[in-house]
Amino acid sequence: MTRPYSLVLLAALSTLAAQAQQSLPATSITTNHAVTEADGTVRMQRVMPLPHTISPEAQAWLSRPAGDANVPQTLAERRAQLDTSQAKHRDELLKMFPATITDKAVAGVPVRDVMPMKMLHTDRVLICLHGGGFNADSGSYSEAIPVAGLTGTRVVSVLYRMAPEHPFPAAVDDAVAVYRELLKTYKPARIGIFGSSAGAGLTLETAVKLKQLKLPMPAAIGPFSTQAGMDEGGDTRSLYNTDGLRGYVPVAGGTINNEYVGSTNHKDPVLSPIYADLHGMPPALFISSERDLLLSSTSNMHRAFLQAGVDAQLIVFEALPHVFWNNNTLPETREAWGYMASFFSTQLGK
Repeated sequence: MTRPYSLVLLAALSTLAAQAQQSLPATSITTNHAVTEADGTVRMQRVMPLPHTISPEAQAWLSRPAGDANVPQTLAERRAQLDTSQAKHRDELLKMFPATITDKAVAGVPVRDVMPMKMLHTDRVLICLHGGGFNADSGSYSEAIPVAGLTGTRVVSVLYRMAPEHPFPAAVDDAVAVYRELLKTYKPARIGIFGSSAGAGLTLETAVKLKQLKLPMPAAIGPFSTQAGMDEGGDTRSLYNTDGLRGYVPVAGGTINNEYVGSTNHKDPVLSPIYADLHGMPPALFISSERDLLLSSTSNMHRAFLQAGVDAQLIVFEALPHVFWNNNTLPETREAWGYMASFFSTQLGK
């Protein structure tokens, strides 16, 4: 079978950042090349054919033309763009998973209360902590609605305070407040917490904080593509952006999410759960993909859970980018949703 398209990866570290901003024709690089320097830094070019083991829909999605120019975006523009995107996700997903969504407050924290039309478990609740880099909302609908529909369970999607206006630990405090309030109605063995990207990190941060507070732990957590700590992102943060191999890839620095971190030590065990005592954490499902900039962090957190003796699973999809399950047209997305729903249905039903 003829391969319709090739993706070219230019991963340049340190002083090659400027070169990463230059658009190159797809045919200009035909060989692989790598040089390893004395400090371990690798400067390389790679030709990456698109694999045919992924769905035709995913192949078409990844084959969209993309340049590699760095196009800055203000926070206001980013928030407006993601708000529009979430509204579109809401309208599309409610056709697939009918539900009633109510904007309300829980413990004084604004939430989106998602009640599926086919409610199967009135004694269970899932808390969704949306993604969006801790400074925007990229998942309060798109992450909550499918899980609610597939599990037949109420999902409380938390609109936690965001950076830079509200740095750490404001978001954690909001998540803990909602959890405390829900404990008045639901048994901890019937509560789960999940999120994607920043929401996955916040899921872990919240679990660590609940342990520190000696509160009853939830039955299960779902960190779906998560950072492990705020001090370093691992290899995949140097290789990919949020769209995988497509577009501009900045040279990775040491620390990340500084506006969210604020004045907190980057190795604080709540802020960076990889440094926490993870013994006694709830069973966890980690999900990532091969072109996910957080694949390294996600796999490191999974190993840390295993080292602490915690029941933890890791599922990695081939070739797809960061949080690909926000694209509801992909068969792989429906597969990922199925894993999420099955995990929580099993864990909260024990």
